[in-house]
Amino acid sequence: MEWQRYDYRISTEPARLQRGLIHELLRQHYWSKDVSEALVEKAIAGSLCFGLYRDDAQLGFARVVTDKATFAYVAEVWLDPALDEPALGEWLIATVLSHPDLQGLQRVLLSDPQVNELYRRHGFNAPAHPEHWLEIFNPELCREAPHILH
Repeated sequence: MEWQRYDYRISTEPARLQRGLIHELLRQHYWSKDVSEALVEKAIAGSLCFGLYRDDAQLGFARVVTDKATFAYVAEVWLDPALDEPALGEWLIATVLSHPDLQGLQRVLLSDPQVNELYRRHGFNAPAHPEHWLEIFNPELCREAPHILH
């Protein structure tokens, strides 16, 4: 699918994703600073991904893990740090949430320690019952570990 606004385009076409750029930009974020290229490739292959482009340059990315029936997890969202256009972030999140495969879901999750107001404007809030949530957290997963990719 594709959406266009002025000189910008959002696409879910996997072939358009600039995987090397996605890998390098993810490595700049605290949650994935040691992520391997192979792990990024595997994550992209198992997700619904959105690329934000101007001409052929990729300027943003969002990745959603979903069963397309009841649940989705917005796993990564980034914009090129050189962009000074907050409206593009708004548009990217709005486009993700409007995708046909993400309609009617019981739960959409997102994790961001900065609790960005951008996400609140799109309906994200703290879990209604945080005491019901448990996790297995393995930060070492993002490190170079070929044995976990098979």
